[in-house]
Amino acid sequence: MKGFVRVAAVTPQVQVANPQANAAALLELLRAAAAQGAALAVAPELSLTGYTCADLFGMQSLEAQVEAALAELLVALPEGLVAVVGLPIRWEDRLYNCAAVLQRGQLLGLVPKVHLPTYREFYEKRHFVSGTTVPEGTTWRGIPFGTDLLFTVGDLRFGVEICEDLWAVDAPSNRLAAARAQLIVNLSASTEAVGKATYRRDLVRMQSGRLACAYAYAAAGMGESTTDVVYGGHRILANNGRVLAEARWSEGISLMDFNPHWVDVVRQRETSFPDLPRVAMRRVTCPLPEALREADGTLAGLEAHPFVPADDARRIERCREIFRIQVAGLAKRFSHTHSKRLVIGLSGGLDSTLALLVCAQMCRALGLPGKTILAVTMPGFGTSKRTRSNAGALAELLGAELREISIVPGVEQHFRDIGHDPACHDVTYENAQARARTYLLMDLANQSGGLLVGTGDLSEIALGWSTYNGDHMSMYAVNCGVPKTLVRWCVETVARESEADLAAVLRDICDTPVSPELLPGEQHTEAIVGQYELHDFFLYYFQKYGCSRAELSALARLLLGDQFSPEEIDRTLDIFARRFVQQQFKRSAIPDGPKVGTIALSPRGDWRMPSDAAFSL
Repeated sequence: MKGFVRVAAVTPQVQVANPQANAAALLELLRAAAAQGAALAVAPELSLTGYTCADLFGMQSLEAQVEAALAELLVALPEGLVAVVGLPIRWEDRLYNCAAVLQRGQLLGLVPKVHLPTYREFYEKRHFVSGTTVPEGTTWRGIPFGTDLLFTVGDLRFGVEICEDLWAVDAPSNRLAAARAQLIVNLSASTEAVGKATYRRDLVRMQSGRLACAYAYAAAGMGESTTDVVYGGHRILANNGRVLAEARWSEGISLMDFNPHWVDVVRQRETSFPDLPRVAMRRVTCPLPEALREADGTLAGLEAHPFVPADDARRIERCREIFRIQVAGLAKRFSHTHSKRLVIGLSGGLDSTLALLVCAQMCRALGLPGKTILAVTMPGFGTSKRTRSNAGALAELLGAELREISIVPGVEQHFRDIGHDPACHDVTYENAQARARTYLLMDLANQSGGLLVGTGDLSEIALGWSTYNGDHMSMYAVNCGVPKTLVRWCVETVARESEADLAAVLRDICDTPVSPELLPGEQHTEAIVGQYELHDFFLYYFQKYGCSRAELSALARLLLGDQFSPEEIDRTLDIFARRFVQQQFKRSAIPDGPKVGTIALSPRGDWRMPSDAAFSL
């Protein structure tokens, strides 16, 4: 897919102090990685010699064999692949532990290790000198040599650090990221010990998160000497705080796809990177054929349902955390306004159900009786028996006061007042009902010293699927950060932990088709605007990564193509693109409510957009 790059971490079978054999083993894996679409591959630290050569480092015969093995690699590398391998390099009278960046026929650059561990089982300063002793701008036989190198491969910018560099307080990757590196590769020879692999994994994951970048880590494998320690061949590929591929205790290849442009977007939108002083680096360009530069994105860890974790345990915990945030926000607003009651319009649908559950939990948290909640059901022209029955049962089971007020007489009078034909089921017919409900709720809140709790969710806010100054308005909108696809799971999570009678009602509500119930007969929202599953998908990738319409369409085909036809994807995308822009005026006037995730649309926070923008998505 356009824009994605595939990166490989490889662990070859090493023979200690046998560069020719190691070059052959490396070449086999590098060819396999290229065959699987990798544009760049990183090997372990000192992979041409083995990390455990000890005092053999510095011997003339080993250095000569390294040069011969390097020459063989350069001739035989797969066309276009950029490989980063480890080897010792002598510059003047000093030996450096280096990463060599290679392409067929070209040694593009050499990056020396900065932090040399000399504690416990490590004694690198016995053999090597830190890369900090290499002046900026240095070359080795005309090849850029030093810690000031940033490599460019097409649209990708990457930097190199070596093993201990990552563990140090002043990791070189910090400086490389400040120089706008989107990928950090790490050649490592980290030893194994109980618990160390978990710590190492967290270190790589968190560094990729802190730097908002991709990180490829390849550690020495079991071919190293086991005189005192063992090497497990740990390979870790992470992007922006998520581990996408990992392997241990085996030679082989691990792969990851990522989009370099998305790294730039995330840094611009969600981090303080733009404020960092630009670090000066020498740019080294690595030409790369177009065919190898772009991967299909299948190994990027992209999620078809980005708001809803596929794993049950993670999904349940996310829903619980959302619930806690909603309850905390409502409790603060309720206390701050010295409200006496919570007023909520209860339709028997998903959104009002979640809002009522939040209200009930807030009452328990503050030690208030359930009757603090005034739940109002307001049947209209399209209200179904199912939703009406579920609303009543839910209010009773949660101990709320339930009041039923039919809006039919008032709306019929309103139609007479404005001269509207009730047989004309147009937008006026629908919106009059939504506004009638809202002014009733507002007045009831005023009458009882209450706070009107809004029920609209994030997906409806994105589409503007609400009646302006109708269900669009409230005094505190507890669901405004929760997308429709997650609302259902939040309700289901409460059902899992509830008594049987309450759980049964909640699950029936989850099974009820989404509908505004404003027209006589059946009215299904998703038949009109398209599936919320698609809308939430588009919202996430548009706001998170700034994806274009073409990218959103391609991503949806890749990740949801087994559920939706190309025609349905494009039809729903057209609706999303049009409504998201045109309905900004509603978002500009939405009430306060708690942000619960990284995607939010508050005009005071995450999304500021002119209501009159002529933007075309």
